[in-house]
Amino acid sequence: MKPVTVIIGAGPAASTMAALLAQRGETAVVFDDGQRPELIVGESLIPAVVPLLRQLGIEDRVAAISQHKPGVSFLHDLLPSIDFNFTPAAPYLPTYAYNVERHSFDALLKQRALELGASFLPQRGHVHATAPGNAVEIELDPVSIAACPQLAGRQPAMLIDATGRTRLFSKLLNLSATSGPRDDLAYFAHYENFALPRPSGQVLISRLQKGWSWRIPLPQEKLSVGLVINKELAKSLGDTPEERLENSLAREPLLCAASASARRISPVAVYRNYQRIGCRAAGPGWAAIGDAFGFVDPMLSSGLFLAMESASQLDQALTSNSRNRFANYESTMREWFHAWDNLVEYFYDGRLFSLYEAGFRMKLRRSNRIQMSLDRLLNKHIACMTAGALTRALRSRALLKIATKTLLHGVHPPAHLAIR
Repeated sequence: MKPVTVIIGAGPAASTMAALLAQRGETAVVFDDGQRPELIVGESLIPAVVPLLRQLGIEDRVAAISQHKPGVSFLHDLLPSIDFNFTPAAPYLPTYAYNVERHSFDALLKQRALELGASFLPQRGHVHATAPGNAVEIELDPVSIAACPQLAGRQPAMLIDATGRTRLFSKLLNLSATSGPRDDLAYFAHYENFALPRPSGQVLISRLQKGWSWRIPLPQEKLSVGLVINKELAKSLGDTPEERLENSLAREPLLCAASASARRISPVAVYRNYQRIGCRAAGPGWAAIGDAFGFVDPMLSSGLFLAMESASQLDQALTSNSRNRFANYESTMREWFHAWDNLVEYFYDGRLFSLYEAGFRMKLRRSNRIQMSLDRLLNKHIACMTAGALTRALRSRALLKIATKTLLHGVHPPAHLAIR
Protein backbone atom coordinates (compact mmCIF):
# COMPACT_ATOMS: atom_id res chain seq x y z
CA MET A 1 0.00 0.00 0.00
CA LYS A 2 1.30 3.46 -0.89
CA PRO A 3 2.21 5.76 2.02
CA VAL A 4 -0.46 8.31 2.88
CA THR A 5 0.16 11.89 3.95
CA VAL A 6 -2.63 13.41 6.04
CA ILE A 7 -3.04 17.18 6.25
CA ILE A 8 -5.12 18.78 9.00
CA GLY A 9 -6.65 22.10 7.92
CA ALA A 10 -7.56 23.30 4.46
CA GLY A 11 -6.34 26.84 3.79
CA PRO A 12 -3.90 27.80 1.01
CA ALA A 13 -0.95 26.05 2.66
CA ALA A 14 -2.92 22.80 2.98
CA SER A 15 -4.30 22.86 -0.56
CA THR A 16 -0.91 23.75 -2.03
CA MET A 17 0.69 20.92 -0.07
CA ALA A 18 -1.95 18.44 -1.19
CA ALA A 19 -1.66 19.57 -4.81
CA LEU A 20 2.14 19.27 -4.84
CA LEU A 21 2.02 15.80 -3.29
CA ALA A 22 -0.64 14.64 -5.73
CA GLN A 23 1.25 16.19 -8.65
CA ARG A 24 4.10 13.74 -8.06
CA GLY A 25 1.85 10.76 -7.49
CA GLU A 26 1.68 10.70 -3.69
CA THR A 27 -1.51 9.98 -1.77
CA ALA A 28 -2.64 13.11 0.06
CA VAL A 29 -5.74 13.37 2.26
CA VAL A 30 -6.94 16.66 3.73
CA PHE A 31 -9.28 16.88 6.70
CA ASP A 32 -11.37 19.98 6.02
CA ASP A 33 -14.16 20.88 8.44
CA GLY A 34 -15.28 23.76 6.21
CA GLN A 35 -15.03 26.37 8.96
CA ARG A 36 -14.01 29.76 7.54
CA PRO A 37 -14.45 33.33 8.76
CA GLU A 38 -16.46 35.55 6.44
CA LEU A 39 -13.38 37.67 5.72
CA ILE A 40 -9.84 36.31 5.60
CA VAL A 41 -6.73 38.46 5.82
CA GLY A 42 -4.16 38.08 3.05
CA GLU A 43 -5.95 39.40 -0.04
CA SER A 44 -2.97 41.04 -1.73
CA LEU A 45 -0.37 38.77 -3.32
CA ILE A 46 3.21 39.54 -4.28
CA PRO A 47 4.98 38.57 -7.54
CA ALA A 48 6.78 35.70 -5.78
CA VAL A 49 3.44 33.87 -5.62
CA VAL A 50 3.07 33.77 -9.40
CA PRO A 51 5.71 31.04 -10.04
CA LEU A 52 3.90 28.87 -7.48
CA LEU A 53 0.61 29.43 -9.31
CA ARG A 54 2.32 28.45 -12.55
CA GLN A 55 3.77 25.33 -10.95
CA LEU A 56 0.22 24.33 -10.02
CA GLY A 57 -1.03 25.23 -13.49
CA ILE A 58 -3.64 27.74 -12.32
CA GLU A 59 -2.33 31.24 -13.01
CA ASP A 60 -4.85 31.83 -15.78
CA ARG A 61 -7.70 30.81 -13.50
CA VAL A 62 -6.41 33.02 -10.68
CA ALA A 63 -6.13 35.93 -13.10
CA ALA A 64 -9.77 35.44 -14.11
CA ILE A 65 -11.07 35.91 -10.56
CA SER A 66 -8.60 38.55 -9.41
CA GLN A 67 -7.63 42.18 -9.72
CA HIS A 68 -4.29 42.71 -11.47
CA LYS A 69 -1.79 44.32 -9.06
CA PRO A 70 0.99 46.44 -10.63
CA GLY A 71 2.59 47.63 -7.40
CA VAL A 72 2.16 49.34 -4.04
CA SER A 73 2.22 52.97 -2.88
CA PHE A 74 3.11 54.21 0.60
CA LEU A 75 1.33 57.38 1.68
CA HIS A 76 2.62 59.57 4.49
CA ASP A 77 1.17 62.77 5.91
CA LEU A 78 4.59 64.46 5.93
CA LEU A 79 6.05 63.20 2.64
CA PRO A 80 5.20 62.76 -1.04
CA SER A 81 3.88 59.30 -1.88
CA ILE A 82 6.37 56.50 -2.42
CA ASP A 83 5.22 54.59 -5.50
CA PHE A 84 6.58 51.16 -6.33
CA ASN A 85 5.80 49.07 -9.34
CA PHE A 86 7.24 45.61 -9.81
CA THR A 87 9.05 46.31 -13.10
CA PRO A 88 12.52 46.07 -11.46
CA ALA A 89 11.76 42.45 -10.53
CA ALA A 90 11.81 41.45 -14.22
CA PRO A 91 15.12 39.54 -14.10
CA TYR A 92 13.82 37.39 -11.25
CA LEU A 93 10.01 37.33 -11.17
CA PRO A 94 6.91 38.41 -13.07
CA THR A 95 6.38 42.17 -12.85
CA TYR A 96 2.86 41.93 -11.43
CA ALA A 97 0.79 40.13 -8.84
CA TYR A 98 -2.91 39.75 -8.00
CA ASN A 99 -5.40 40.96 -5.40
CA VAL A 100 -7.85 38.19 -4.55
CA GLU A 101 -11.04 37.58 -2.66
CA ARG A 102 -9.81 34.85 -0.40
CA HIS A 103 -12.82 32.54 -0.46
CA SER A 104 -12.67 32.36 -4.27
CA PHE A 105 -8.89 31.97 -4.28
CA ASP A 106 -8.87 29.30 -1.58
CA ALA A 107 -11.64 27.39 -3.35
CA LEU A 108 -9.63 27.44 -6.57
CA LEU A 109 -6.57 26.01 -4.81
CA LYS A 110 -8.71 23.27 -3.30
CA GLN A 111 -10.27 22.48 -6.68
CA ARG A 112 -6.82 22.17 -8.25
CA ALA A 113 -5.68 19.78 -5.53
CA LEU A 114 -8.78 17.65 -6.19
CA GLU A 115 -8.11 17.67 -9.93
CA LEU A 116 -4.58 16.42 -9.32
CA GLY A 117 -5.84 13.53 -7.20
CA ALA A 118 -5.81 14.71 -3.60
CA SER A 119 -8.76 13.78 -1.36
CA PHE A 120 -10.65 16.06 1.03
CA LEU A 121 -12.69 14.73 3.94
CA PRO A 122 -15.45 17.14 5.06
CA GLN A 123 -14.79 16.82 8.77
CA ARG A 124 -12.32 17.81 11.45
CA GLY A 125 -9.27 15.61 11.84
CA HIS A 126 -8.43 14.71 15.43
CA VAL A 127 -4.91 13.99 16.64
CA HIS A 128 -3.24 13.34 19.96
CA ALA A 129 0.28 13.48 21.33
CA THR A 130 1.87 10.08 21.92
CA ALA A 131 3.63 8.83 25.01
CA PRO A 132 7.34 9.68 25.45
CA GLY A 133 9.61 7.25 23.65
CA ASN A 134 7.16 6.59 20.83
CA ALA A 135 8.52 6.55 17.29
CA VAL A 136 6.26 9.50 16.39
CA GLU A 137 5.09 12.46 18.46
CA ILE A 138 1.62 12.95 16.94
CA GLU A 139 -0.94 10.36 15.84
CA LEU A 140 -4.33 10.44 14.20
CA ASP A 141 -7.09 9.21 16.50
CA PRO A 142 -9.04 6.00 15.69
CA VAL A 143 -12.22 7.81 14.59
CA SER A 144 -10.29 9.90 12.07
CA ILE A 145 -8.40 6.83 10.82
CA ALA A 146 -11.70 5.04 10.29
CA ALA A 147 -13.01 8.01 8.30
CA CYS A 148 -10.11 7.79 5.87
CA PRO A 149 -10.32 4.63 3.70
CA GLN A 150 -6.92 5.36 2.11
CA LEU A 151 -5.29 4.55 5.47
CA ALA A 152 -6.77 1.01 5.64
CA GLY A 153 -6.77 1.23 9.43
CA ARG A 154 -3.14 2.36 9.71
CA GLN A 155 -1.50 5.59 10.85
CA PRO A 156 -0.42 7.92 8.03
CA ALA A 157 3.21 8.03 6.97
CA MET A 158 3.21 11.76 7.69
CA LEU A 159 0.93 14.21 9.48
CA ILE A 160 1.03 17.86 8.45
CA ASP A 161 -0.35 20.69 10.57
CA ALA A 162 -1.99 23.34 8.38
CA THR A 163 -4.41 24.60 11.03
CA GLY A 164 -3.19 28.19 10.76
CA ARG A 165 -3.02 30.27 13.89
CA THR A 166 -4.68 27.47 15.85
CA ARG A 167 -1.21 25.78 15.77
CA LEU A 168 -2.80 22.47 16.72
CA PHE A 169 0.29 20.27 16.85
CA SER A 170 2.46 22.81 18.65
CA LYS A 171 -0.18 23.26 21.33
CA LEU A 172 -0.55 19.52 21.79
CA LEU A 173 3.21 19.25 22.28
CA ASN A 174 3.40 22.38 24.45
CA LEU A 175 5.83 23.98 22.02
CA SER A 176 6.53 27.66 22.55
CA ALA A 177 6.43 30.43 19.95
CA THR A 178 8.14 33.79 19.64
CA SER A 179 5.89 36.82 19.20
CA GLY A 180 6.92 40.04 17.50
CA PRO A 181 7.44 43.37 19.27
CA ARG A 182 4.13 44.99 18.29
CA ASP A 183 0.83 44.59 20.09
CA ASP A 184 -1.53 45.50 17.27
CA LEU A 185 -5.06 44.72 16.19
CA ALA A 186 -6.30 44.80 12.62
CA TYR A 187 -9.86 45.77 11.68
CA PHE A 188 -10.92 45.40 8.07
CA ALA A 189 -13.95 45.21 5.82
CA HIS A 190 -15.00 45.43 2.18
CA TYR A 191 -16.42 48.62 0.73
CA GLU A 192 -18.00 49.87 -2.44
CA ASN A 193 -17.97 53.49 -3.74
CA PHE A 194 -14.62 54.05 -2.07
CA ALA A 195 -12.23 56.09 -4.23
CA LEU A 196 -10.10 53.53 -6.05
CA PRO A 197 -6.30 53.82 -6.30
CA ARG A 198 -4.56 54.62 -9.54
CA PRO A 199 -3.14 52.91 -11.46
CA SER A 200 -5.86 50.28 -11.33
CA GLY A 201 -5.07 47.57 -8.79
CA GLN A 202 -2.35 49.53 -6.98
CA VAL A 203 -2.33 48.74 -3.25
CA LEU A 204 -2.11 51.74 -0.90
CA ILE A 205 -0.43 51.65 2.51
CA SER A 206 -0.93 54.82 4.59
CA ARG A 207 0.85 55.99 7.72
CA LEU A 208 -1.96 57.36 9.87
CA GLN A 209 -2.06 59.59 12.91
CA LYS A 210 -2.81 56.37 14.75
CA GLY A 211 -1.46 53.18 13.20
CA TRP A 212 -1.56 52.44 9.47
CA SER A 213 -4.08 51.33 6.90
CA TRP A 214 -4.28 49.23 3.77
CA ARG A 215 -6.46 49.70 0.70
CA ILE A 216 -6.56 46.66 -1.58
CA PRO A 217 -8.58 46.91 -4.81
CA LEU A 218 -10.63 43.76 -5.43
CA PRO A 219 -12.66 42.56 -8.41
CA GLN A 220 -15.92 44.36 -9.25
CA GLU A 221 -14.59 47.68 -7.92
CA LYS A 222 -14.69 46.60 -4.30
CA LEU A 223 -12.01 47.73 -1.88
CA SER A 224 -10.63 45.93 1.14
CA VAL A 225 -9.84 48.57 3.77
CA GLY A 226 -7.93 47.73 6.91
CA LEU A 227 -6.76 49.57 10.00
CA VAL A 228 -3.78 48.25 11.99
CA ILE A 229 -3.40 49.92 15.35
CA ASN A 230 -1.98 49.35 18.82
CA LYS A 231 -4.51 47.76 21.17
CA GLU A 232 -4.44 50.67 23.59
CA LEU A 233 -4.71 53.34 20.89
CA ALA A 234 -7.65 51.46 19.37
CA LYS A 235 -9.74 52.12 22.49
CA SER A 236 -9.82 55.86 21.72
CA LEU A 237 -11.63 55.15 18.43
CA GLY A 238 -14.69 53.49 19.93
CA ASP A 239 -15.97 50.44 21.75
CA THR A 240 -16.67 48.10 18.83
CA PRO A 241 -14.68 47.04 15.76
CA GLU A 242 -17.23 48.83 13.56
CA GLU A 243 -16.83 52.10 15.47
CA ARG A 244 -13.05 51.89 15.41
CA LEU A 245 -12.81 51.32 11.69
CA GLU A 246 -15.48 53.87 10.74
CA ASN A 247 -14.08 56.53 13.07
CA SER A 248 -10.63 56.04 11.62
CA LEU A 249 -12.00 56.56 8.10
CA ALA A 250 -13.76 59.74 9.24
CA ARG A 251 -10.88 61.25 11.22
CA GLU A 252 -7.73 60.34 9.31
CA PRO A 253 -6.76 62.95 6.68
CA LEU A 254 -5.38 60.31 4.31
CA LEU A 255 -8.64 58.35 4.37
CA CYS A 256 -11.59 60.70 4.95
CA ALA A 257 -11.86 62.22 1.47
CA ALA A 258 -11.47 58.87 -0.30
CA SER A 259 -14.16 57.29 1.89
CA ALA A 260 -16.71 60.15 1.69
CA SER A 261 -19.17 58.14 -0.43
CA ALA A 262 -18.12 54.68 0.68
CA ARG A 263 -20.53 52.03 1.87
CA ARG A 264 -19.43 49.03 3.91
CA ILE A 265 -20.72 45.78 2.39
CA SER A 266 -19.26 43.22 4.81
CA PRO A 267 -18.90 42.71 8.54
CA VAL A 268 -15.75 44.08 10.17
CA ALA A 269 -13.18 41.35 10.75
CA VAL A 270 -10.67 41.49 13.61
CA TYR A 271 -7.22 39.89 13.60
CA ARG A 272 -4.74 39.66 16.46
CA ASN A 273 -1.19 38.36 17.04
CA TYR A 274 0.45 39.61 13.91
CA GLN A 275 3.92 38.13 14.38
CA ARG A 276 4.50 34.65 15.74
CA ILE A 277 7.01 31.93 14.87
CA GLY A 278 7.04 28.47 16.44
CA CYS A 279 10.13 27.04 18.10
CA ARG A 280 9.89 23.88 15.94
CA ALA A 281 8.53 23.21 12.47
CA ALA A 282 8.75 19.42 12.48
CA GLY A 283 9.30 16.34 14.59
CA PRO A 284 9.04 12.55 14.33
CA GLY A 285 6.12 11.87 12.01
CA TRP A 286 4.89 15.45 11.62
CA ALA A 287 5.58 18.90 10.21
CA ALA A 288 3.87 22.30 10.28
CA ILE A 289 3.29 24.62 7.32
CA GLY A 290 1.79 28.06 6.82
CA ASP A 291 0.67 30.02 9.85
CA ALA A 292 0.81 26.84 11.93
CA PHE A 293 4.60 27.29 11.85
CA GLY A 294 4.91 31.05 11.59
CA PHE A 295 3.57 34.32 10.23
CA VAL A 296 4.88 37.85 10.02
CA ASP A 297 3.44 41.36 9.96
CA PRO A 298 1.04 41.86 7.02
CA MET A 299 2.29 45.26 5.88
CA LEU A 300 4.13 44.01 2.78
CA SER A 301 1.59 41.28 1.92
CA SER A 302 3.96 38.36 2.36
CA GLY A 303 1.52 36.11 4.23
CA LEU A 304 0.01 34.07 1.41
CA PHE A 305 3.37 33.71 -0.28
CA LEU A 306 4.93 32.35 2.92
CA ALA A 307 2.04 29.91 3.37
CA MET A 308 2.39 28.53 -0.16
CA GLU A 309 6.19 28.65 -0.08
CA SER A 310 6.26 26.64 3.14
CA ALA A 311 4.25 23.92 1.39
CA SER A 312 6.67 24.01 -1.55
CA GLN A 313 9.71 23.84 0.73
CA LEU A 314 8.26 20.96 2.75
CA ASP A 315 7.42 19.10 -0.45
CA GLN A 316 11.05 19.45 -1.53
CA ALA A 317 12.16 18.20 1.88
CA LEU A 318 9.93 15.13 1.57
CA THR A 319 11.63 14.20 -1.70
CA SER A 320 15.12 14.65 -0.27
CA ASN A 321 17.28 11.80 1.00
CA SER A 322 19.17 14.10 3.35
CA ARG A 323 19.12 13.21 7.02
CA ASN A 324 18.71 16.94 7.70
CA ARG A 325 15.82 17.46 5.31
CA PHE A 326 13.39 18.78 7.93
CA ALA A 327 16.06 20.91 9.57
CA ASN A 328 16.80 22.38 6.15
CA TYR A 329 13.10 23.07 5.61
CA GLU A 330 12.84 24.82 8.96
CA SER A 331 16.03 26.82 8.37
CA THR A 332 14.84 28.04 4.97
CA MET A 333 11.50 29.19 6.31
CA ARG A 334 13.14 30.94 9.27
CA GLU A 335 15.32 32.83 6.79
CA TRP A 336 12.17 33.97 5.01
CA PHE A 337 10.46 35.03 8.26
CA HIS A 338 13.51 36.92 9.47
CA ALA A 339 14.04 38.68 6.14
CA TRP A 340 10.43 39.85 5.89
CA ASP A 341 10.37 40.95 9.53
CA ASN A 342 13.57 42.89 8.95
CA LEU A 343 12.23 44.64 5.84
CA VAL A 344 8.91 45.54 7.51
CA GLU A 345 10.79 47.06 10.44
CA TYR A 346 12.37 49.67 8.14
CA PHE A 347 8.85 50.96 7.49
CA TYR A 348 7.63 50.79 11.07
CA ASP A 349 10.60 52.61 12.60
CA GLY A 350 10.65 55.31 9.90
CA ARG A 351 14.06 54.59 8.39
CA LEU A 352 12.69 53.84 4.94
CA PHE A 353 10.55 56.96 4.93
CA SER A 354 13.59 59.05 5.89
CA LEU A 355 15.60 57.36 3.16
CA TYR A 356 13.00 58.24 0.55
CA GLU A 357 12.85 61.80 1.80
CA ALA A 358 16.61 61.96 1.23
CA GLY A 359 16.00 60.75 -2.32
CA PHE A 360 13.33 63.41 -2.92
CA ARG A 361 15.67 66.14 -1.73
CA MET A 362 18.46 64.76 -3.88
CA LYS A 363 16.28 65.06 -6.97
CA LEU A 364 15.22 68.60 -6.07
CA ARG A 365 18.87 69.62 -5.74
CA ARG A 366 19.67 68.00 -9.10
CA SER A 367 22.42 66.04 -7.38
CA ASN A 368 25.38 64.61 -9.22
CA ARG A 369 25.28 61.53 -11.41
CA ILE A 370 26.75 59.22 -8.75
CA GLN A 371 24.11 60.21 -6.19
CA MET A 372 21.30 59.77 -8.70
CA SER A 373 22.64 56.35 -9.70
CA LEU A 374 22.68 55.36 -6.04
CA ASP A 375 19.06 56.50 -5.71
CA ARG A 376 18.01 54.36 -8.69
CA LEU A 377 19.95 51.38 -7.31
CA LEU A 378 18.20 51.65 -3.95
CA ASN A 379 14.78 51.95 -5.61
CA LYS A 380 15.49 48.84 -7.66
CA HIS A 381 16.60 46.74 -4.72
CA ILE A 382 13.75 47.83 -2.45
CA ALA A 383 11.17 47.15 -5.17
CA CYS A 384 12.68 43.70 -5.72
CA MET A 385 12.69 43.00 -1.99
CA THR A 386 9.00 43.92 -1.64
CA ALA A 387 8.24 41.68 -4.64
CA GLY A 388 9.81 38.69 -2.92
CA ALA A 389 12.72 38.52 -5.37
CA LEU A 390 15.64 39.82 -3.29
CA THR A 391 14.07 39.75 0.15
CA ARG A 392 16.69 37.34 1.48
CA ALA A 393 19.58 38.57 -0.69
CA LEU A 394 22.53 39.56 1.49
CA ARG A 395 23.64 42.26 -0.94
CA SER A 396 20.23 43.94 -0.97
CA ARG A 397 19.88 43.78 2.78
CA ALA A 398 23.40 45.15 3.30
CA LEU A 399 22.76 47.97 0.82
CA LEU A 400 19.59 49.01 2.65
CA LYS A 401 21.31 48.86 6.02
CA ILE A 402 24.26 50.98 4.88
CA ALA A 403 22.03 53.50 3.12
CA THR A 404 19.88 54.10 6.20
CA LYS A 405 23.02 54.62 8.28
CA THR A 406 24.80 57.01 5.93
CA LEU A 407 22.28 58.94 3.82
CA LEU A 408 19.79 60.30 6.34
CA HIS A 409 21.14 63.84 6.51
CA GLY A 410 18.96 66.96 6.40
CA VAL A 411 15.71 64.98 6.58
CA HIS A 412 13.11 64.20 9.21
CA PRO A 413 14.62 61.79 11.75
CA PRO A 414 13.18 58.28 11.39
CA ALA A 415 11.47 58.44 14.78
CA HIS A 416 9.44 61.42 13.54
CA LEU A 417 8.20 59.46 10.52
CA ALA A 418 7.69 56.12 12.27
CA ILE A 419 4.35 54.35 12.41
CA ARG A 420 2.85 54.87 15.84
